[in-house]
Parts: sequence; C-alpha cells; structure tokens
Amino acid sequence: MKAVVTGGAGFIGSHLADALLKEGYETHVVDNLWGGHKEDVPLDAIFHEKDILDTDAMREIFRDADVVFHEAARPRIPYSIDYPEESHEANVNGTLSVLLAARDAKVRRVVYASSSSCYGDQNTLPLVETMAARPMNPYALQKYMAEEYTRVFSEVYGLTTVSLRYFSVYGPRMRPDGGYALAIPKFLALRKNNEVLPITGDGTQTRDFTHIRDVVRANLLAATSENVGKGEVINIAAGRNVSMNQLADLIGGEKTYIPSRPEARDTLGDISKAKELLGWAPTVSLEEGIAELTNELHIS
Repeated sequence: MKAVVTGGAGFIGSHLADALLKEGYETHVVDNLWGGHKEDVPLDAIFHEKDILDTDAMREIFRDADVVFHEAARPRIPYSIDYPEESHEANVNGTLSVLLAARDAKVRRVVYASSSSCYGDQNTLPLVETMAARPMNPYALQKYMAEEYTRVFSEVYGLTTVSLRYFSVYGPRMRPDGGYALAIPKFLALRKNNEVLPITGDGTQTRDFTHIRDVVRANLLAATSENVGKGEVINIAAGRNVSMNQLADLIGGEKTYIPSRPEARDTLGDISKAKELLGWAPTVSLEEGIAELTNELHIS
C-alpha cells in the first residue's frame, strides 16, 4: 500500500515515515522544509519538496494512496501569536488543500495531527473529547478549525478521516528550536551545557508528555481501524501529567523563572476513547523516555 506523510521531514512525521517503511508501505514524504530537515527523511522514502498549499501537486502525489497522514504545520504557539496570518495559511488553508487533494485523489483515509491545545483551559481534568473546545491562541484555534474541516469532509464528501489530538510529544530527533514539546529538547540542550533551565510562570503548570513511539503506533492504528473514519477526535496522551518544575528536576540542573504566556495551565488527557476505538494505550513512561534521551546525549 501507498502512504503519504505531509510534514514528513519534521520530528513526528519522520518517525512516522520510518515506521511505515518497516510496515511495508510505499512511503512518500511531502515537506517544504520550512521547519523540517531533509536529513531526517528516511532514505527509502520518496521525497517531494513541495508545499501543501499547492493542491494540484498534492493531488498528483496522493494518487493511488491508501492513507495520508497530515502532520505538516507551523506548530509553535509563540509563532502563531507573532505571525497569525502565516500560521493560519499553513495550518488551516494548508489542511483544506490536503483534504481537497485527498478527496479528488480518492484517498481511503486521512489521519490528521491535531493538538491538545484545542481544549484551552477547562474547569476539570482529565480532558475528554466531549468537552467544548476553548482555544486560547491562534495556533490552538487553527488546529481546531482544521479538525472541523476533517469532520466536515467526512460528512459532506465521504472522505474517511480521523483527528488525533497529540499531548506534548517528545522523543529522539527533537531539536531545541522545533515546534513540539519545546521544553524538553530545550531543557536537555541547556543541561548538556550546564546552563540554567528557564521555566515560564511559577512552574506549577502541568503537561501530559507523550513519547513519539506511542504517537506513531496510534497513527498506524488510526490508519487501519474499522472503528473510525467519520472525523472522530481522539486524545493521544500518556494519561499522566507532571509540572514543569518536576520535568526540570527530572532532567536536572538549576532553574530560573520567566514570564508566562497565553496557553492552557494544565493538560491531562483521558485516553478511554483511544483504548476503545483504536485498541491503543501508551507504553513509554516519562522517566523511561527522559532516561533514553539523557543517555543519548551523554548527560549524567
């Protein structure tokens, strides 16, 4: 079968492309290299240096594809605050372009990479998919709008889609200047150089950190499950949260505190739906994941 990964030169997309090749898929990677790195694209993948906004090019690349994994985005919240038009163009209009191309190319399924930021601040935890979205910044709003586009394309055009709401993805191949789970790679880079770890606010805010191997496995299950395909939104989380102070303590080193920014104070994902519909559950604890990364970087 043929699979296409948009944003496949990025952190999550490149890991997904690796896994698809191991599963025997003819794997195509689409990336304009705005935030991706060509050296991270698997050698056996077919690479297309294209922008997802080029709908005609996407139609051609998607032809005969069984599944499209839409990972391409401009993912950082601060970037979306500073450049709302540019991030909207990539995250909303880019998703519309991908959906149009997938519809026209008769792709069987689109798996969309969404974000737990759609929830914003809620009155209760854990965060459940039935809660009303409360985006607190342009990026979160854009991801939610794209979720709704995927649902509408299922209802109106019959394109089978599913949206996975990622919770703070981390793992090997992260970069300190990357868009996902920015605190972990930044903290690790600073710790390696014995520099101070900057923490926004008072550090008591919490995040549900999810390892990349678990996220990739969820995508593979979402691509094949007969229980999804109507634009469902599904949390992909560890189901456990830790404070930024706890994360810094786990990595080690001196801490300093900087002003907070407009984002959710706490995240903790309810993963009941993922278990029910995908047969998925996380397998890598934060302690295991951080230990792997510190060993990889030779941090003692």
